[in-house]
Amino acid sequence: MEQAIALKVDQWLNGNYDEATKSEIRRLQTEQPNELADAFYKNLEFGTGGLRGVMGVGTNRINQYTVGMATQGFANYLIKMFPRQQLRVAVAHDSRNNSRHFAEITANVMAANGIQVFLFEALRPTPELSFTIRHKACHGGVVCTASHNPKEYNGYKAYFNDGGQLVPPHDKNVIVEVEKIASVDDVKWKSGEQNVHLIGEEMDKAYVDMVKSLSVYPDVIKKQKDLKIVYTPIHGTGITMVPRVLSAYGFENIVLVDEQIEPNGNFPTVVYPNPEESEAMSLGLIKAAEIDADILLGTDPDADRVGIGVKDHHGNWVLMNGNQTAVLAFNYMIEARKQKGIAKENDMVVKTIVTTDMIDIIASKNNINCYSVLTGFKWIAELIKSKESTENYVIGGEESYGLMIGDQLRDKDAVSAVAILCEMAAYEKEAGKTLFSKLIELYQSYGLFREHLISITKKGRDGQAQIAAMMEKYRSAPPSTLGGVKVIGLYDYEKREAKDLNNGQVCGIDLPKSNVLQFVLEDGSKVSARPSGTEPKIKFYFSVQEKFEKSDSFDHAWKLAGNKIQAIIQDLELN
Repeated sequence: MEQAIALKVDQWLNGNYDEATKSEIRRLQTEQPNELADAFYKNLEFGTGGLRGVMGVGTNRINQYTVGMATQGFANYLIKMFPRQQLRVAVAHDSRNNSRHFAEITANVMAANGIQVFLFEALRPTPELSFTIRHKACHGGVVCTASHNPKEYNGYKAYFNDGGQLVPPHDKNVIVEVEKIASVDDVKWKSGEQNVHLIGEEMDKAYVDMVKSLSVYPDVIKKQKDLKIVYTPIHGTGITMVPRVLSAYGFENIVLVDEQIEPNGNFPTVVYPNPEESEAMSLGLIKAAEIDADILLGTDPDADRVGIGVKDHHGNWVLMNGNQTAVLAFNYMIEARKQKGIAKENDMVVKTIVTTDMIDIIASKNNINCYSVLTGFKWIAELIKSKESTENYVIGGEESYGLMIGDQLRDKDAVSAVAILCEMAAYEKEAGKTLFSKLIELYQSYGLFREHLISITKKGRDGQAQIAAMMEKYRSAPPSTLGGVKVIGLYDYEKREAKDLNNGQVCGIDLPKSNVLQFVLEDGSKVSARPSGTEPKIKFYFSVQEKFEKSDSFDHAWKLAGNKIQAIIQDLELN
């Protein structure tokens, strides 16, 4: 074992840690030395989603000590940033194993530092935490969750006073403060209990009222109040708010997926509690077909991601991907607001660099500014903050099943997304259409964009090295063709430069550094490679384009686009 790792292990064995933790370390020393090394070889860092990792002992794991030390560092930073102020922090948690325990530790450490803490009395959606920070004028917030990760994970999302997750320089500066915590003895674990205030119904009501205010056509919902809605929280926090919000909107025919109603950190009916995974939505699809529903919706454990199922033009139930959902939602908020006469001249929308460019075209045709930011809703929140005095934010989204409607919170919100998606379904049904037929109409008008995602998992220290090697290979020797089409552009967000591969001309990218590469092809196709900031994965995003004139040509155009994607995948040797 490396000396630095062994030193950390000895500190935990001889330090002020509980006996159960020390016993587990000794077991790993004997039975799983490689696992022990992986648990201690580094400290967990804030990435695109904050602090996230496998639960267990060690500095590279989520446990009461890493949560406590991170909280002490965060508290120290807030005290530095807001001197001589009575600090206020909101704390929430999801349905994962140990999430309540970690939330209470977070609350107690903050309180012991003299900070007034608003701790939710029970599990709540992550977006409600973001809303609470703004509503209660807090200086920061924390939600204990690992979002859609497998059951062995947990995490810690840190938020600043705007309700958004930490962005530079705050994220790195918090890490600096955390690294100053030399041992658990530097953490103020208790003695501030009087500073912890439980919150619940008051915030729930304010949040529901906010979501209800986002509705564009409540009169249409009155006519379509019997819209058949199937909803699954996939054992997560969505059950606390989604049915209530749908009822507040006026929907009366809401059918829950019984097997997945109960919040349960073991997620017994799924492998991954992620609405991006068809397996996680399979019980919902069965229920939707059984009752001949109009729409199926599912949310992840902390209810910030939403998946949607609809009938296609052949009458078959299908799951839409995040790009398709975003296209429908963006278009509705732009189109419906114009028709209702509530659109503003300075309206703007925001997407991420790996989200479909079809949104840019829709916005452009409607004379609305569309901005592209790095992956992660913290960058959408940061852009809103920079432009809120001059432009009116309407909607933001990313391909990974995230939408944020309105600016009363600053993180993706599946609760409000479910409500608006149901309103959209009601709106189209009132016009004699479906969401899928509306999507085909949009493809006819703006061009068919087909996207695909491949995630490759590489676990542990060796996995990180393999991912780094893959990125370096693509960066230093980009392919000249993909799928038989010439590669004409390379966007390197780490170097913050875009290179024209035809003439070698280089221009700057006005975004923060990020380890993302994009290949632009001569036919408008785009391929992006991005190591995940929250999981041991590298993700490849594919986007290709086709055109068709008549709706009955959609299937053929869709197939052609799929063939393009497969040819590119084959050239990248990702099969």
